[in-house]
Amino acid sequence: MRAHYLQHVSFEGLGYIQDWLTANSHSISSTRLYDNQIILPSVQDFDALIIMGGPMNVNEEEKYPWLAAEKELIRQAIKANKKILGICLGAQLIATVAGGRVFPHTVKEIGWFPVMFHEGFAKWLGRDIPATQTFFHWHGDTYTLPEGFINHAGTEACSQQLYTSGNNIVGIQFHPEMKPEGVNALVENDGDELQDKPFIQTKQTILSTQQHFEGAHAVMGSILDRLFG
Repeated sequence: MRAHYLQHVSFEGLGYIQDWLTANSHSISSTRLYDNQIILPSVQDFDALIIMGGPMNVNEEEKYPWLAAEKELIRQAIKANKKILGICLGAQLIATVAGGRVFPHTVKEIGWFPVMFHEGFAKWLGRDIPATQTFFHWHGDTYTLPEGFINHAGTEACSQQLYTSGNNIVGIQFHPEMKPEGVNALVENDGDELQDKPFIQTKQTILSTQQHFEGAHAVMGSILDRLFG
């Protein structure tokens, strides 16, 4: 399989997704939009499109002109029935392209918080997973579901956390792909967001919480098995 990923900032890469793609002998190409690489691939150039996270909003096309071209590529990929995975901003971009609405949530969610999976997610996944599991979060926006999309998970702070559309599209608001170096990089680059507010943990709490990576990667691997396997 030919996987192509879109990266919006230097400090939010594939993380565990790259480990899985490499272990399963899939080819990997990328567009690093933060380097103003605005020459995007054709949908004929890849089998799977992965859209990563970033601090920007999906509607900031004036500030980030490449957002318009990126949305058009996602639209074409959906039309061509490509396999598509979006993480955080990536999930929001898929949602807005497919007809949903993305907007600031009432609270930001930053840190390690439990995700409650709905019963139907295990059925879609084709295997059992824990009903509740802790993952890393860093988001301030949320979205409405496009027609035909199904929400499979929520948290205390945000009811929309993971959606699917058929067998080809998965959007994840939280970060099951994160590895320790990715969390460290987010704290280093976006640490000004770590304010004393509900659902925002301190830098010390975030960086000292290491026990959830293995479980998060197991879930990420199961999703990748189902979507790309």
